[in-house]
Amino acid sequence: MRDWYLGLDDPLTLTLAADFRLCSPDYLNDQIWELQPGDGDPPALSLRTTYGLRARSMRIFPRFTANGKTVTAPASFAAPPRLRRFHPNFLALSFSPFVGAEVMVEYWIPSSQTIAGRLTFINHANQAAELGLELCALLVPLEGQSLAQVQIQSVNVLAGHTSDLAPVIFMTGGARHGPGPYPSLTLDLHLEAGVSRQLTWAQAALDDPQASFELARRTAARIWDGERARVELVNAAQTVEVRTGDPDWDAAFALSQKTAFNLFFPGNENLPNPSFVLARQPDHGYSRRADGSDYSHLWSGQSPLEAYYLASLLPGSPDLAGGLLRNFLFTQDKDGFIDCRPGLGGQRGCWLSPPLLASLAWRVYQATENEAFLADVFPHLLAFFQAWFAPAHDRDRDGFPEWDHPLQTGFEDNPAYAAWHDWAQGVDIATLESPALAASLYAECRSLIQMAEKLGRAEDLERLRFRAEALRIKTEECWSAAAGLYHYRDRDTHLSLVGETLAQQHGSGRIQPKHLFSAPVRLLMRVRTSDKAFRRLAVTIQGQTSQGERAERLEGQDIQWNLENTTLTSREVYSRLDGIEITGLKSRDRVTIATVDHTREDQTLFLPLWAGIPEGQRAWELINRGLLDPDRFYRPFGLSACASVPCPPAEAVCLSVQMPWQQLIGEGLLAYGHPSLAAQLIARLMNAIILNLKQQRAFYSAYHAETGAGIGERNALAGLAPLGLFLQTLGVQFLPGSRVRLSGKNPFPWPVTVKYRGLSVTRHSDQSEVTFPDGRSVALSDPSNALVCPE
Repeated sequence: MRDWYLGLDDPLTLTLAADFRLCSPDYLNDQIWELQPGDGDPPALSLRTTYGLRARSMRIFPRFTANGKTVTAPASFAAPPRLRRFHPNFLALSFSPFVGAEVMVEYWIPSSQTIAGRLTFINHANQAAELGLELCALLVPLEGQSLAQVQIQSVNVLAGHTSDLAPVIFMTGGARHGPGPYPSLTLDLHLEAGVSRQLTWAQAALDDPQASFELARRTAARIWDGERARVELVNAAQTVEVRTGDPDWDAAFALSQKTAFNLFFPGNENLPNPSFVLARQPDHGYSRRADGSDYSHLWSGQSPLEAYYLASLLPGSPDLAGGLLRNFLFTQDKDGFIDCRPGLGGQRGCWLSPPLLASLAWRVYQATENEAFLADVFPHLLAFFQAWFAPAHDRDRDGFPEWDHPLQTGFEDNPAYAAWHDWAQGVDIATLESPALAASLYAECRSLIQMAEKLGRAEDLERLRFRAEALRIKTEECWSAAAGLYHYRDRDTHLSLVGETLAQQHGSGRIQPKHLFSAPVRLLMRVRTSDKAFRRLAVTIQGQTSQGERAERLEGQDIQWNLENTTLTSREVYSRLDGIEITGLKSRDRVTIATVDHTREDQTLFLPLWAGIPEGQRAWELINRGLLDPDRFYRPFGLSACASVPCPPAEAVCLSVQMPWQQLIGEGLLAYGHPSLAAQLIARLMNAIILNLKQQRAFYSAYHAETGAGIGERNALAGLAPLGLFLQTLGVQFLPGSRVRLSGKNPFPWPVTVKYRGLSVTRHSDQSEVTFPDGRSVALSDPSNALVCPE
């Protein structure tokens, strides 16, 4: 394992949680900690949690005393803390509180309700030293009692109470209660020159103080060196080590893998295989209902886009991705329906999964070469693919299905159809035909064709190829030559029109805009209520449709309610509008009547590039006129979610950089032979990520495309460094049996070495070297396209 030496100004993220590979974390009662060097009052090297918001704060930190001087803040140490090792449930740091006195501190989480620490003191001076250690803790309960210095079974401990927890801290070595200003356990240490000494402490938080004490004492008695060796062996076998010419990149990729593993929980009766949460922070992890039904969206299920991205972040554990796929298949019904967001607490999204599952399955097969896996999942994925073409999803039955809900898209804040933002259009998504959906279905179909060819299922190939060609044609019909980008189109007219505002008024009444349209349009009504209260709203539209004169009434389920913002989308399209009657509003409520705008541009419209649909000149235009336009998408810190910002409140969404979408678009660039462009995109993304790891010690859900500032949840899956895209761009894929596939050449500005399970690959600008676990080496000239084997 790599021995790091990261200072407080280097990229860091220091969250600790129970590791599902080494224990069984409790999805309903999971206590997560974060090391915060120099933060808090007093500033200290402190561990912090809230026990999932069952306490305002719980902090554990050391104080050191020598020659009458006491230090707590890392800024006052003779040598500041350096992070030496990090894993999902383990951290090791070294520092010197005083000259000549080195301390190695290790933190370990063996289970969801415990945390332990070991301090190793080394006297490097030429004479004996007297040191004092205080292990301090500060509990600020929501309800209960702060930590007190008490005895349990004649042992000095710290114990308190908050909500339903009774945390207890125990320390080995016969600790006394400390005399300092904070509740503490203290020990005096006499160290001869060159001598070291170790101390262990443990904290447990169960619902009973006696049970907490027993668990803490048992934890402190465990064989620490053996436990550490076990942690390091598991991580060495499943982690890919990257050494670039930039140590900040190296740290970011390693921290991403640590954080990604930290998101997993073991399977249960609701999902048979390990699944993940979207972020795992000290405020998370406690279900008051004890079943997970009260969890936020961060802990309420796995989505296909996030699963696809997570699989790319853990190239050393492809079987985990296979398990995620099987979790989706676990929800499949007899009609092929697969839920879009199944969760460990039995949560279900209740919408059809977006079509990314066959693409995920094919990626798993490419990494594992497990044909039995393919044979098992293929029939289920084929039925799922066919389910998308049922009338419930292809409402006009033209072979171009429509989304049912924004949550399926992976970009639910999309200004085109998000109803909960007052600056968004909020059109009913089922009235749109999205090139992103058609492209995803095309990619699914291509993956199914590859599976059928591998499995020898000739009977399925003809209809899949026919369906793929039809989807390709439908997607290409959405191309806008003027924009150099694909656009949405109306479900019924198949037109992509610029929207316009027709009328505005306050309150109920009749609007008679009297419009004659050059092409049939769909109408959109937005209502902004004055008091955020529910209205018994009803709208009647009169005009000319393809069926003749109509009076269409919208009410009840036709209305998308969201506090003060309400949207209604007409079911019909109109060539002439005669009048609109509105009832149920108050006089100060504002109504806007408009036609639907299909020309709003966002990141999902590049999915045809990922799917491999455009050819020749069109692909060039999509990349150079659309993707690389700095006035639309190509920003200093990555590709923005939208081409423009309609108003300042929309900036956090429209100028966000979202890593799962960067992954897909980057894969599209690689598929069209542009590794240099992919490398440039990765560099921009890494600049944003490293900026936040240094300044905020965290990844974020997204990043601001112009400033690089973090947006949203800390240490979220959607903001981890794109290791999978980096390896794809580098042209390195590890395969079973110590084999590696190399493609292209290194497009990055420095040599890159990648190590996995004893296999090492170094890619220079014009050659590569592969070193096998037995020490034998193979050199190749680049660009190359080779499968390198140990025999």
